[in-house]
Amino acid sequence: MERITFCPDDGEAVEFFVLEQTRLGGNDYILVTDSEEGDGEALILKDTSSLQEQEAVYEVVEDDEELEAVAAIFSDLLEDVDLEKE
Repeated sequence: MERITFCPDDGEAVEFFVLEQTRLGGNDYILVTDSEEGDGEALILKDTSSLQEQEAVYEVVEDDEELEAVAAIFSDLLEDVDLEKE
């Protein structure tokens, strides 16, 4: 499982583990979790970086329609993972 580190502008670096990635409507998304064991909190992140940026910029997907569409894709890709919205 790939490990990535996020460095928020207003806080301390946070590590996540990438469970899966996909592309929808010309946008790249990743499904990450805070636990390597697979029982942690999961987030769907959207790559919002431009071609000129050297590092990827990700934002949490908060739009309900977009979140449901991407979650459905991840559910199909990861049949053994149950994605529940909180």
